[in-house]
This record gives sequence, C-alpha cells and structure tokens, in this order.
Amino acid sequence: MTAAAKAVASPQYAWNWRHLVALLTGNILLALGPWSVRLADSGPISAGFWRLTMALPFLAALALGNRQPLSGFPRGAWLAMAGAGVFFALDLASWHVGIGATRLANATLFGNAGSIILVAWGLVAARRLPSRGEGLGFMAAIAGAAILLGRSLEIDRISFHGDLLCLLAGVFYVAYLLLLQGARVRLGNWSLLFWASTFGAPVLLGFALALGEPVWPQNWWPLIALTLGSQVLGQGLLVYSLRHFSPLLIGLSLLTQPAVAILAGWFAFNETLTPWDGVGITLVGLALVLARTGGGKET
Repeated sequence: MTAAAKAVASPQYAWNWRHLVALLTGNILLALGPWSVRLADSGPISAGFWRLTMALPFLAALALGNRQPLSGFPRGAWLAMAGAGVFFALDLASWHVGIGATRLANATLFGNAGSIILVAWGLVAARRLPSRGEGLGFMAAIAGAAILLGRSLEIDRISFHGDLLCLLAGVFYVAYLLLLQGARVRLGNWSLLFWASTFGAPVLLGFALALGEPVWPQNWWPLIALTLGSQVLGQGLLVYSLRHFSPLLIGLSLLTQPAVAILAGWFAFNETLTPWDGVGITLVGLALVLARTGGGKET
C-alpha cells in the first residue's frame, strides 16, 4: 500500500484544546437535559414540544450561517424529513416520559442505545456476522441492560417501565437517523435538524394535548435550559468537534454522559447506585464505545 493510500485508509484527526473542551462540554450539556425535563412544570411531552419549538430560530440561524439551504429540496427529501420529524417526536416523547420514571443514569444510557441498535441494523443490512469487537459490544450491552433492568424491577415496576420507554426511544432514534441517511449526504446537519424539529413539534403538541398534559409552563427556566443546553449548544458543540476526533475518542467521550447523570441524580434527586448498578452502567457504557467505534452515530 502506498503512502497516499495509507493516508486515505487511515484519516488523520487534528484537534486542540478547544475541540476537546467543545466535545466534553457538548456531552455534559446533553447529559443535563434529563435534569431540565424533570424540573419542568409542563408535562414531559410538552417539554419536548418546547425544546423543539424554541430551538427553531437558533437552528435556522446556524443553517444559514453555515450556508446550508432551508428550501428547494426535492420531494423525496421533504418526505424523508417529515418522516424523520415524526420519529424524532416519538423518540423525545418516549424518552421524556421515561426520564420521569427511572434514574437519570439509566435514562441517559438507554436513551443512547440507538448507537448499538444502529450497528446491529448495519450488520443485518450488510448480511454479515459481527466482528469480535462488535460481538463483545453486543454481549456487554445485553448483560449491562439486563442488570440495570433487573435492578429497576427490584426497586419499582414504574422504574422498569421507565427503562423500557428509554430503550424504545433509542429504537425511534434509529428510525430517525436511517430516514435522514441519504439526505444527510447532500444537505447540511443544521437544515435537516431544523426541518425534523419543525415537523416533530406539532406531533409532540398533539400527544401532549391528547394525554391532557399541561402545556404552558409557569416557570420557563428549565425549558430554556433544555432548549439551549440540549438542542442548540449541546448539539452545536458536538457538530463542531466531532470531525476532529477518531470514533474511539468520540465513543469514550460518551462515558461522560452517564457520569454526569449519576452526579446530577445524586445531587438533585437523592438517587443512589449500588455496586451492581455500577457494573451495569460500565457494561452498557463499554458497549456504547464499541458501537461508536464501529460506526454508530449520535446526535
């Protein structure tokens, strides 16, 4: 193999302290999102509606600032973005309800399960068996999830249901990513996120009204923190930093999310973890790293 071919096969990642701070800060902000959902005095699904709606002006500005179009798409792209918006709404609805029913660490880990599911989907589509690393990742995910689900069932059936809702959110998130996969090549991340949020917001509002949730909050600060922290700054910092790091380092950075969630749950909601919880979290976290190394995507 020539030097040029090696360079193509093994891309070089150049990063400095600014990129590292952006990567870690983005993960920390995303990990604090569930805290804001719990503090919101609207319903959890209503919080998802406000999260998307209030972010739209910022997402539009980011798209235009990065010269990404917001119109003139072909019909197939519009259909993909509309379908992705529905699945994005289902993802947030399941996850936000699950956040209120289980521990923050579990919600954060299971909400990121889309990375593992996406790798499994890729293997099915490629009609091949998993590699040794992928196989180890799947076994770690299953073992860790079994431990955490079993611990939740011991504590309360409501916690168990919360875990299942967060896992379901991961499935919906994979559907969202797959629908945008083709459009992502031609269009920018910010324009896709803008339109997925635009199509998803009314779906969330419809669910909230149908379930009788309070929609208009008395205290806007948790929703402002959720919008800016998770949907704008968290996403923005990750988009800025991801191209500068290898998949392995990106995967390792995901481990900051459950760590922050554990601290937030302990500090704000008096949530405690046993050694077995720590084992389960470690196994699922390891699986997320292996999934990210294998090509899984996060937002």
